[in-house]
Amino acid sequence: MAIQRPKAGSRQLVETERVIVTEWRFAPGAETGWHRHGHDYVVVCLTAGTLLAETAAGDVETRLQFGQSYARPLGVEHNIVNAGTDEFAFVEVELK
Repeated sequence: MAIQRPKAGSRQLVETERVIVTEWRFAPGAETGWHRHGHDYVVVCLTAGTLLAETAAGDVETRLQFGQSYARPLGVEHNIVNAGTDEFAFVEVELK
């Protein structure tokens, strides 16, 4: 049986010929839904908290700090879930 979770909210902040900048906000337990990135991307955390990355290779839970950043290559398929008890937010910068 599939887990029913609330959906994370997103809003595009900027799109140019070179980047797409999106703000993501997750209530506790909210998810992005399974997706695959079409561009390399960088994430910058706006809050501290714990995210769960569900992947075909297994689940990975990561504690993140305010201001922390990380980068991932295109093609990564996953579902991101707020595994914490407070809202989690980040800005995603996709590199075209």
